[in-house]
Parts: sequence; C-alpha cells; structure tokens
Amino acid sequence: MTEIQTVAVILIAAGATILTRFLPYLIFPEGRRIPEFVRYLGKFLPPAVFGFLVVYCFRNVDFAGPGHGLPELIAAAVTAVLYFWRHGMVVPMLGGTACYMILVQCVFRT
Repeated sequence: MTEIQTVAVILIAAGATILTRFLPYLIFPEGRRIPEFVRYLGKFLPPAVFGFLVVYCFRNVDFAGPGHGLPELIAAAVTAVLYFWRHGMVVPMLGGTACYMILVQCVFRT
C-alpha cells in the first residue's frame, strides 16, 4: 500500500468513526422525542445480541470429546452470575472470558 493509500484509509476510518459518534446527536437533538422504534431497539437489541453471542460461543462445543464441554458451561455460568450480580455487559464478558481461558489453559489441558 502506498503512503497516499495509507493516509486515505486512515482518513476514511477516522471520518466514519467521527460520523458514527456524532450522528445520533444530529438525528436526535436534545429536547426532541426519540421515536418508539429506536427506544424499542435500545431496550431489546442488547440482550438479543448477547443471546446470539452465546449461541456463537457454543456452536463448536464437543460434548462427547475431552472435557465434555465443561469449560464452556462453567464459563457461561460464571458469565450469568456476574451479569445478575452487576447488571452490565462488560464485567460478565470479561469475567466469563477470563474464566474460560483459565479453565482451558490450566485445568482442562489435553
């Protein structure tokens, strides 16, 4: 990639990032009522995405193989407990990922 192409890619990425950060403030200025459809998406989309993430994480688990899927199930349980404890998304995802990595690397080594 030439220097001009590199600069162009950086500028386009920066422009897209800035646009996605400021666009909600332009579309929904303060004092204007947010449409019901957008409020609906804001309420139900995060749990739906989290559900898709769970399905994605379990897609290749071999319950008949070594470990019988225990690292994945334990990490999912830790993630659920952390979610109900903290009611957020960041702590459960980080905690579940860390739990899974520790289990796979230290406990359930094959």
